[in-house]
Amino acid sequence: MTIFPIHTKFKYSWRAYQKRFLDNLGEYLTNNHLHITAPPGSGKTVLGLEVMVRLNKPTLIVAPTLAVKNQWVQRFCELFLDTETVPEWISTDIKNPGLVTVTTYQGIHAASGYTEDEETEADKKSTRVSLSEIIKKLQKQKVKTFIFDEAHHLKNAWWRSLMELKAAIDPTIVSLTATPPFDVSGYEWQKYLQLNGPIDAEISVPELMIEGDLCPHQDLVYFTLPSYEEQQKIEYYHTQAESFFKEIENDDALLNALEKHPVYQNPMGNLDWIYENISSYTSGLIYLHFRKKEISKIHFEIIGDQHQYIPEFDFFWFEELLDFYLVVDEVNFKDEEEHRTALSNRLKRQGFLEKKTISFYNNKNVSQLLNSSIGKLQGIRDIVEFEFSVLKQDLKMVILTDFIKKEFLSTDSKNDLPLDKIGAIPIFEKLRRENLQNKKIGVLTGSIVIIPASAKEILHEMCSRKRIYGISFSVISYDKNYIQINLTEQIKHDIVHVITEIFQQGYIQVLIGTKSLLGEGWDAPKMNTLILASFVSSFVLSNQMRGRVIRTDKENPQKTGNIWHLVCFDPKSESGGQDMDIVRKRFKTFVGISTQQETSIENNFERLHIKTIEKEDELPSVNQDSFSMAENREALSQRWKSALDQGNILVEEIKVPSEDMRTVKDMKMTYLGKMTADLSKVMISSVLLFWQDLLFGLLKNIDGIDSVKNLSWAVFLLGGLGLVIYGGKFYRALRQYLKYRNIAGHMGLIGETVLKCLIYERIITTAPEKMKVVSSADKSNMFCYLDGGSHYEKSQFINVLQEVISKIDNPRYLLKQQTQLFYRKQYIYYPVPDVFARNKKSADLFAKTWSEKIEKSELIFTRTIEGRRTLLQLRFQSLLKRNARIEHLHKWTR
Repeated sequence: MTIFPIHTKFKYSWRAYQKRFLDNLGEYLTNNHLHITAPPGSGKTVLGLEVMVRLNKPTLIVAPTLAVKNQWVQRFCELFLDTETVPEWISTDIKNPGLVTVTTYQGIHAASGYTEDEETEADKKSTRVSLSEIIKKLQKQKVKTFIFDEAHHLKNAWWRSLMELKAAIDPTIVSLTATPPFDVSGYEWQKYLQLNGPIDAEISVPELMIEGDLCPHQDLVYFTLPSYEEQQKIEYYHTQAESFFKEIENDDALLNALEKHPVYQNPMGNLDWIYENISSYTSGLIYLHFRKKEISKIHFEIIGDQHQYIPEFDFFWFEELLDFYLVVDEVNFKDEEEHRTALSNRLKRQGFLEKKTISFYNNKNVSQLLNSSIGKLQGIRDIVEFEFSVLKQDLKMVILTDFIKKEFLSTDSKNDLPLDKIGAIPIFEKLRRENLQNKKIGVLTGSIVIIPASAKEILHEMCSRKRIYGISFSVISYDKNYIQINLTEQIKHDIVHVITEIFQQGYIQVLIGTKSLLGEGWDAPKMNTLILASFVSSFVLSNQMRGRVIRTDKENPQKTGNIWHLVCFDPKSESGGQDMDIVRKRFKTFVGISTQQETSIENNFERLHIKTIEKEDELPSVNQDSFSMAENREALSQRWKSALDQGNILVEEIKVPSEDMRTVKDMKMTYLGKMTADLSKVMISSVLLFWQDLLFGLLKNIDGIDSVKNLSWAVFLLGGLGLVIYGGKFYRALRQYLKYRNIAGHMGLIGETVLKCLIYERIITTAPEKMKVVSSADKSNMFCYLDGGSHYEKSQFINVLQEVISKIDNPRYLLKQQTQLFYRKQYIYYPVPDVFARNKKSADLFAKTWSEKIEKSELIFTRTIEGRRTLLQLRFQSLLKRNARIEHLHKWTR
């Protein structure tokens, strides 16, 4: 059997966004890849199944977990075959493929000779065949479609197996994911695209909100403080950091070692080393200057610093200097081996040097203290009490954490163990001990399951209904109101479904679990509140965890969801500390609603409009603001409606801090100066033009009128020539000034240059008339995006545009633009993006287009001696400018 039965058809009607996607299916499949990204609840599985049926070829479906694997089979039978009986041509055994074969990533991986904990023994046995044997069986079955569900599951070994399968079968690849791994390294991202192809289509959260597939939801932040003991440890680290800084300020051994280093003795003879280690070289110059040593002019010539400016020696340069001295250059500091070893050992003991990385304020130990602060236990308790006071018996809350910490359970008649760690059991204990409102609390992890004693009867009933026998439990020794289920291998998988259903029915109101168990694939549509007591900031896991609460509940159309993020605030840090940084990073990975009066839908932390916190005593006020937002769930629905009405498309745009485009302001002043000068020349020329009339009027009665007439005609011609020349220059200067007057307009011109060249290189293939570069600016930032084109093309446009306006690192080509203000020449440089720098022809085209649209510029190849020297100077300047970062935003707009 190699095609689907004729009656195989989706039995419901398609949503608008699903139909739009399916209408464009042929266009997406032109490269034999289909790559869809969409949030949880968007019906990715159904779309994948529909694509499979339309392709009508034997198919291999690869899922992340056993639970998700089973869902694919169930959904296909229920929604396309209208049966509960699984037909024999659907196989879940990779060893015996059918028309449809469903397996897991681990299953394929196991075929390469490995085993995974998550696979059952039966599954392991069934997959113990070689990969080459699997390939033969798939070829024999004529499998020509691969579906990768949650395609971000790409451990290195798995990727190799999948690529081998792909190369041998040459199938159509259908990749589905809620969470593309945007935050991985460039190399890993390229591997991801190599397997899955570029992203073809994105189904956005606002689209799903409009269709009613997601409920109104909001992200809220609750701030806690480190405990007294934790604060003491953090202050100790800060004190030790200051102590090291003071010590290095007067370290003569380090000073002498730097002075003797060849790069400072003979810089011209070590240009290659400087070029490769510009940061280390600069840190040494800054330290020598800090120690009152004279910096010779040759150094300023090398780095192109005419003003001979040397920045202050601070902790940033302190870390760079120690990295230079202890890690980067072991050869030239060989004579200081004893001093370096002693310093390294002391830094390691204090936790400032780990795995050849030196860090003082972004210290791993401080980060762990804040991430796992027990102050968060009180924060969790406060949120639980508040949400219960609002929702009462309707509360269905999940608390997700990273670890179980089972050592906080006790077999004694009393459990008064100090709760000094974060984990599922410490959270349970905190809530149990302070449960004044008698909330029903449960724990669901891979090895410990606890439920309220009041849910015992419903537990038995459900187990009986699902034919789960032999279940046993024991009463918690120190609290008869709770029972612990004794888990066996046989019931481990089924018990998750049973406890989930007990939670759904309200017999548990607060369920505490680990992200590994209740993350991907787990579903509880009735959940209305989530606390993320997790340290994770990665794109994939953050999005998965939020996805659990934003799904709609068919039985409760009014459902809304609150998602709480915990932050342990570091009063000693200007940014709020590393825990704050993790949450900021987390917020870049998903789209949500803003809290301001005129609501917007975007993907950054700033959308919460949390006021700047300068003192720790301001935290209660900020938390109270969050509680006020959380309480008004009716207003939340209205805010979403208002925000959705303001747009019809989710765009990816680039956000550039205005200070990063300071050169644009310099250009504006340049052309303002030129324009002023040319205008004055135009005025002089105009006076000369009217010289004839003026002179005739004054001298009409003077003898020798003929000679005056001759003179006046000469002046008239001179004035006319001046008007033409300077009038033209004034016009050109005016045009250039208008280009630079509005920095958003200038950003738009750069965007148009990038777009034109991407079209020429056929990286963007959509018709030019169907696309438009849109740019705007506010007081502190500029924004730009591509309107029109595919998801992939928009993403490519943003990435290339970012290369042009980012700090210069190591491009093959540069654009050199000359400006002159009041007889002072200066040059502005822009990097030619990698995609146009692969060959001279593409680089020339980019330079030519830039000259036509923006300003005449010279193309410089940086791999020559002179080019490398220019690049060295630019990299030095970039190093000194620690500006705000360029960001990618997703915004709902028209």
